[in-house]
Amino acid sequence: MEPYSRPSTHSVISTRPVRTRHELIDSLRGFALFGVFLVNLTYLSLYAFLPEEQQEHLITAGSDRVVAALMTWLVDIKAITVFSLLFGLGFALQMERTDTASTRRYVRRMLVLAVIGAIHGWFIWWGDILLTYAVVGLLLLPFRHASARMLIGSGLVCALLLPPLLLPWIRPLMQGFPRSNDVYAQALQAFGADSWSVALFQNIFTAQWARTTNWALLLFVLGRFLLGYWAGRVGLLQHPRQHHKLLWRLFLGSLVVGLWAMLVEAFQADLRAEFPLLNSELGRYVTRVIQRTAPLAVGIAWACGFVLLYLLPSAQRWLSKLAPVGRMALTNYLLQSIVGVALFYGIGLGVGPRYGLIAVTLVGVMVFSLQAIASYWWLRRFHFGPVEWLWRSLTYGLRPAWRKTGGHIDGEASSSAVSSAIEMENR
Repeated sequence: MEPYSRPSTHSVISTRPVRTRHELIDSLRGFALFGVFLVNLTYLSLYAFLPEEQQEHLITAGSDRVVAALMTWLVDIKAITVFSLLFGLGFALQMERTDTASTRRYVRRMLVLAVIGAIHGWFIWWGDILLTYAVVGLLLLPFRHASARMLIGSGLVCALLLPPLLLPWIRPLMQGFPRSNDVYAQALQAFGADSWSVALFQNIFTAQWARTTNWALLLFVLGRFLLGYWAGRVGLLQHPRQHHKLLWRLFLGSLVVGLWAMLVEAFQADLRAEFPLLNSELGRYVTRVIQRTAPLAVGIAWACGFVLLYLLPSAQRWLSKLAPVGRMALTNYLLQSIVGVALFYGIGLGVGPRYGLIAVTLVGVMVFSLQAIASYWWLRRFHFGPVEWLWRSLTYGLRPAWRKTGGHIDGEASSSAVSSAIEMENR
């Protein structure tokens, strides 16, 4: 594992080198996983299934509105954007070897991930993203030899331009599917019941309904994978000091664009009234593109801002504590679903959404904090997280060494457990 080179003594960035290149990526992945968990928990807790009038009757309605606004502006879609960008970056690391064996190994890895995602989505929680990641991950293979311009252009087209363009043709095909309000009401009742069979059948139905009606998710993910692949190709996170100016330009540019797009989205009703052209077909298309621009731009700003902050020694000491949970992101992601079902569903403790979104957020902070501690403890003793070890074993067809002979954790010793967006392997 190649550590970063020490910067010049005249550097204004840091006088201490980043310990290993993967520790930064792992820490960013842990940061993104926290945001993903908070968003997922709104559904796992059944709060998102409550009709608006029921949400308003909760005793925590006032504080819930504040939390919901902060989630919408800062976390929702932004966290999964960072997570998806890292998957594309991981593809770049894996494709450093372009031989046939590495390609076959990557395909097996995606197929195993698809199986894990299918089991997770059908039998644990319907909101699984792993199966989509595996399918779209295979779609990255034709882009291995694409130019940087092609990767950026294709990523932006898939993420921003193509879904609104296809919407008029896709929408009629969706008319026969149940409306989200009806599905949510059915899910609230089924997941709140104490019947395992009712919860299972509803979970399978909701998973299939979500994957079909949310057809644009494939393009959402593919666009971010391609942009992350470009970032990995140029070494943006592997060698951040070499790209310090570019990181700053991306951070400031994305932040400005993202804030502008969010403001346009927030005041679009007033803008439509002021500018009737926005009510035309072209105007609606432009508005939808802007709506998709906001989370992508803010997500990129989050990622670049995290990297720039990580390069400061005082901040790195604290942010690097997220690295263990990032190295075990697959295990932690699945465990979050299990904990959510166990806490909030009727087949578990049956807490449900009665304590409001503020309580759900506090639970998310506590659970993630425990995961960070447990991940640190685990990686002091083992090279891989449990599911990461299983994923690797099935991919290679052998059982890699699991337990460490030493008893300490550091980026050099444990970064080999990292591959893709969830477990990045530098091979």
